[in-house]
Amino acid sequence: MRIVFTALLSLALFTPGYAQTLDKAKLDQFFDRLAEKNKAMGSLTITKDGQMLYARSIGYSQINGTEKKLLTRSSRYRVGSVTKMFTAVMIFQLVEEGKLKLTDNLDKFFPQVPNANKITIAHILAHRSGIHEVSGDREFRTRRLDGMTKDELLALVVNSKPDFEPDAKDAYSNTGFQLLGMLIEKLTGQSYQEALQERITSKIGLKDTYLAMGNIDVNKNECFSYRYYLDWKQEPQTHASLLFGSGALISTPADLATFIQTLFNLKLVSKESLDQMKQNTLGMQTFTYHGKTFYGHTGGVDNFGSWLVYLPEEKLALAYTSNAKVYPVAKIIDGVFDIYYNKPFTIPDFEAITVNPDVLDKYVGVYSIPGAPMKFTFSRDGATLYVQMTGQSAIPLEPITHDKFGIESAGIVFEFDAAGSQLIQKRNGRERVLTKENQ
Repeated sequence: MRIVFTALLSLALFTPGYAQTLDKAKLDQFFDRLAEKNKAMGSLTITKDGQMLYARSIGYSQINGTEKKLLTRSSRYRVGSVTKMFTAVMIFQLVEEGKLKLTDNLDKFFPQVPNANKITIAHILAHRSGIHEVSGDREFRTRRLDGMTKDELLALVVNSKPDFEPDAKDAYSNTGFQLLGMLIEKLTGQSYQEALQERITSKIGLKDTYLAMGNIDVNKNECFSYRYYLDWKQEPQTHASLLFGSGALISTPADLATFIQTLFNLKLVSKESLDQMKQNTLGMQTFTYHGKTFYGHTGGVDNFGSWLVYLPEEKLALAYTSNAKVYPVAKIIDGVFDIYYNKPFTIPDFEAITVNPDVLDKYVGVYSIPGAPMKFTFSRDGATLYVQMTGQSAIPLEPITHDKFGIESAGIVFEFDAAGSQLIQKRNGRERVLTKENQ
């Protein structure tokens, strides 16, 4: 009997997909370093088959001068576009109830939307609708703090031209999921929050997940978002009405991990629906870590960031919510998975580089691209170089080398050529050359 048990244990230890002992000490060291160097604030939860493996919070939910309230596992965050997974689940529930088909054209519900007779529900879920992305429009952005009604939002869509013909290409669409949120209300006769509560949150016991209706409410343990500019600065709040079914959800990592676990346990939709979500990326994204395919979604609004992924083969869920993106969230998640799978990972030291002020002075000035309205003004205060884009506040830059400076949280790098009076702006693999204007 003992021999059989030993053999079974050995088999389990060397079966593909078996997770070695989690190095919690190294995860703690990583998050300690992030906190010490002001590189992140937020909460992480890792579960396996619904059981908690690791949970950690660093930073503050509220900062008022010297008064700081620590983040905890119960702190509630705006999770941005992770909302889209919840919206997609409710859409598939309505499909299963026969109230909707993925092949239905949008004109059945919103005939006034341009191209509605050619746009299907599946096109919207897959970000292939071509519906104009109104979030970049001036009228939308000027309402950031005050919000707008759903009728006003719909009017913006109706009065805009499509960005492309339906199914012609992929283009991430917040507007499409706003319309899906309105569709859920139309078909259920409930508000989005009422439908969410009945169909998901109360059904699976999510007590910290709900739709934001207005501004952040600290009395509900909701946290503010912050940026780090030599010190923590509170970020202005985007009004929740502008986010709605695309990005207005408030939640915790524990609730998000429970949500995705129960989704893949087929407690919310059928296997057929889940397979469609996975295979056609309908309201769901795919991620690869160490050769394994995870499913889930990311989100961001103001300086909140969220990351929710699930590996079906290992019943492994990771949920991370942040209210201060400094070190890129994607790099934090990469590091967590390196540690989880016992892969080589060196905890960054985040030691700052000091550049001589005389060198910084060579970069000071206004840079632009001929014919483009946006200008970049670089200035120096002490040993810090700042950039100010047209119509925006000045942002301190972090030196990477003596001639490279970055906005780490945004993934932007400025590389200066002082002799040539130019700089290269790099972001997401793209480069732009700007020329220094004569002073």
